[in-house]
Amino acid sequence: MTGFRKEHDSLGEVEVPAGALWGAQTQRAVDNFPVSGPMPAAFIAALAQVKWCAAQANAELGLLDEARRDAIQHAAEAIIAGEHPDAFPVDVFQTGSGTSSNMNVNEVISHLCQRQAAAPAVHPNDHVNLGQSSNDSVPTALHLSAVLQVTGALLPAMQHLDQVLAQRAKECEHIVKTGRTHLMDAMPVTLGQELTGWRAQLAFVRDQLRQARDGLLAIPQGGTAVGTGVNAHPQFAALFARHLSQRAGHNFAPMDTAFAGQGAIDRPLALSAALRGYAVALMKISNDLRWMNSGPIHGLAEIYLPAVQPGSSIMPAKVNPVICESACMVSAQVMGLDQANTLAAQSGNFQLNVMLPLMAANLLTMISTLANVTTLLADRAIAGFTVNHQGLAEAVNRNPILVTALNPVIGYEKAAAIAKEAFASGRAVIDVAQEKTDLSREQLEACLDPARLTRGGFPGE
Repeated sequence: MTGFRKEHDSLGEVEVPAGALWGAQTQRAVDNFPVSGPMPAAFIAALAQVKWCAAQANAELGLLDEARRDAIQHAAEAIIAGEHPDAFPVDVFQTGSGTSSNMNVNEVISHLCQRQAAAPAVHPNDHVNLGQSSNDSVPTALHLSAVLQVTGALLPAMQHLDQVLAQRAKECEHIVKTGRTHLMDAMPVTLGQELTGWRAQLAFVRDQLRQARDGLLAIPQGGTAVGTGVNAHPQFAALFARHLSQRAGHNFAPMDTAFAGQGAIDRPLALSAALRGYAVALMKISNDLRWMNSGPIHGLAEIYLPAVQPGSSIMPAKVNPVICESACMVSAQVMGLDQANTLAAQSGNFQLNVMLPLMAANLLTMISTLANVTTLLADRAIAGFTVNHQGLAEAVNRNPILVTALNPVIGYEKAAAIAKEAFASGRAVIDVAQEKTDLSREQLEACLDPARLTRGGFPGE
């Protein structure tokens, strides 16, 4: 873009780059907020979707002529399709209502309408923003973009991870290993049971995410400036929700009271909390994998994660669990963003929350990074790890904690004494137990069989 043109708004004239699709209010925001970077593309697309549906509803209500409706919808479609990405430069850290982003979309649509042959003049406020306010359109776009991204990106990635875990759990269902509590040796489990535990974590988290996502299907559109619906047709909210539902493939509906969706952002915060919950589960799984892979000589060395890249610039042959580390870093970032969202949700002053852009940007960042790293963890770590069968068997058979199975037979104190002697002497528990009890070798083998112990119950069952 070379040269400038004059644009004006209620504050006066502003110089705008000659080739820019935006107008005066966008340019003021560009000048006022050179802080970080623009809002996520998914949020901009959602705002354009709001404009499409608003134009349709207003036309059906007789408030907008068909020619302007068609022009607005054509321009909105282009934005939704990802065209003109450079036309949305407004920073995340802008006016707390998101008015700058709302006007950015309004102005771009207005300018795109000017390019359409025979299209009538379309004003960014009077036509594109008809029956709307930034105060209801921005939180609605927040809801919409989060619903679409959770549904289209994160939940499918989590489902893929679950499928990979299910396959690996089946493959490993008879592989016995030492269980650990407090990072210390405990009773045996199977590797399949360990992976099944991760699947149960993920199932719970997915339920929480779906519930939080569905809470966002209630939208405040129609509340306009303060939640009362001033300057919007009484039927606008219901018509808008119907068209949005048809286009988005989800059953959106007007909130019972728009005040709760504009002055507060409790529903987006609930999604943030669910995303944090998934981050916690993902970090637990990733760290378990790191511990199991540790070594390979002086660690647990229970499994070997795929070698995806050299691990050191100075130590040849070193390979690190980098995919798990990436997942842990994403998890930490998500937990931090959730804390920022908690603070943002507290900034609902009377009839408007004034950290809407921050919440929108954070949620979309959380969703996209979790979706991306979930697929990586499934495909580049869990799907390809191999099992150190010999190492696992040797560790299980040496484990003095196996003596726990003798508690119901010989009592806790005598079992503890056997375990201590076995550990101190380096001998097998079964050999010491044969010396210290009246149980036969056959009885001891039945009681101390690691594979049987993974099924629970009492000795001899």
